[in-house]
Amino acid sequence: MKKVLIFSLNYYPHFIGGAEVAIKEITHRIPADEIEFHLITLRMDSTLPKQERIGNTIVHRIGPAIKSPSIADLQKFPLHYNKHLYQFLAAWEANGLHAKYRFDGIWAMMAHSCGIPAGIFRTFNPSVPYLLTLQEGDPPEHIERLARPVWPLFVRGFTKADFLQPISTFLMLWGRRMGFEGTADVIPNAVDTKRFTQEFSAEEMQSMKHDLQKKEGDVFLVTTSRLVHKNAVDDVISALPLLPENVSFLIYGIGPDEEKLRALAKKLGVLERARFMGQIGHAQMPLMLSVCDIFIRPSRSEGMGNSFVEAMAAGLPVIATQEGGIADFLYDSTRNPDKETTGWAVDADSPEGIAQAVRDIMENPEKVEKVRKTARTMVLERYDWNTVSVAMQALFKRMLNGVE
Repeated sequence: MKKVLIFSLNYYPHFIGGAEVAIKEITHRIPADEIEFHLITLRMDSTLPKQERIGNTIVHRIGPAIKSPSIADLQKFPLHYNKHLYQFLAAWEANGLHAKYRFDGIWAMMAHSCGIPAGIFRTFNPSVPYLLTLQEGDPPEHIERLARPVWPLFVRGFTKADFLQPISTFLMLWGRRMGFEGTADVIPNAVDTKRFTQEFSAEEMQSMKHDLQKKEGDVFLVTTSRLVHKNAVDDVISALPLLPENVSFLIYGIGPDEEKLRALAKKLGVLERARFMGQIGHAQMPLMLSVCDIFIRPSRSEGMGNSFVEAMAAGLPVIATQEGGIADFLYDSTRNPDKETTGWAVDADSPEGIAQAVRDIMENPEKVEKVRKTARTMVLERYDWNTVSVAMQALFKRMLNGVE
C-alpha cells in the first residue's frame, strides 16, 4: 500500500470550499488498500482532535485554535496568523510525519500557502514525487502580489513539482508561466451529478417557492458565491434597473463586500429585488436551484467555478463571462460558433450585457431548452466525480510508479 501526504489549508468539518470537496470526493473513491492518504491542515477549532481519520484520510491538524470559531474569527487574533504560519509549520510537521510513515508521494492543494511547504519538503526529500493541484479562483496577479514576501519559496512550489494538475486550461498556462516544466494534466473539479439532476415532487417545489416568496410570473436570477469583487455581484445588481420589475436576484453567500453591495442596491432603488439570502447548505442547493430560473455570475476572474457546473446539472441556463477557467465549459452561440452552445457569455463589467442576456433567455424558451439539455449532457459526460476520480487515480499511479 502506498502513502500520500496532502497539504491543504482547510479540511472537514469547517470552512469547506471547492478544494476541500475535491480532496474528499477523490480520496473516498480510491481504495484504501491502494493508497493511504494523510493530510496536514489548520486546526482553528480547539474542539477538533489534532488527529483523526475521515474516510480514507488521516487528518493531522496544526496551528493556533480557539473554541468553535466563526468565519469572522478567522480574520482576528490569533487565527489571522494561521495562513502565514501554515506555510512553515506544515513543512516541519511533514518532515516529522515522513520519518514515521515514509510517504511515497506528496500532493499540494493549491499553490498559495500549500505549494510553499510542499516545495520545502521536496527540497529536503528529493526522492519523494510531488503533485501540485491548481484550484485558485483569484487572479494570478493578485496571488503573486501576496506572495512577494516569500517569492523564492512560492516559485519553488511550482518548480519542485513533478506533476501539475490544474483544473482549467487557464490555470495550466499560469503554472507554466511560473516555471513548471513537468507533466501537466487538466483534470477539472466535478459535481455530484446524481444529486443535482434529481427530480423533485410538486409538493417540494411548491414548498420552496413559498419559502422564497416566488409568485406566478416572477423570474429569479440566482448566484452562489463569496461576496467579493472578483465575483461581480455588483454588476448583476447594476443590471436590475434595466430589467422588468418581475426579475429578482437571489444572492446566496457571504463575504466582505456585503455591506457595499447592499448600499449599491439601495442607491439604485432595487434593494427589494436584490435579496441577500445568506449561506445555503450544499444539501439544500439542488432544490433551491430547481425553482430559480437563471444562474448568473459574471466573474472578473475564475479558476474554474463549480457553481456554474452545478447549475448546468440542475438544468438552469447560465450567464457568465468567459474569464479564466469558465472558457473551458461555457460556450456561447456568438463567441463560440464552432461548439455546441452551453450558456450565455457576457463581457466583464457589463451590466448592459447582463440585462441583454437575461432578456434573451426570457424571450426565447425554445433556444433555452436546447442549451439547457446540451449543458447538462456535457456535465454528465465530463464533470461527474466518478469520471474525474478515475482520471486522478490514474495520475496517482503514474506519480507513485515513477512514470512521467
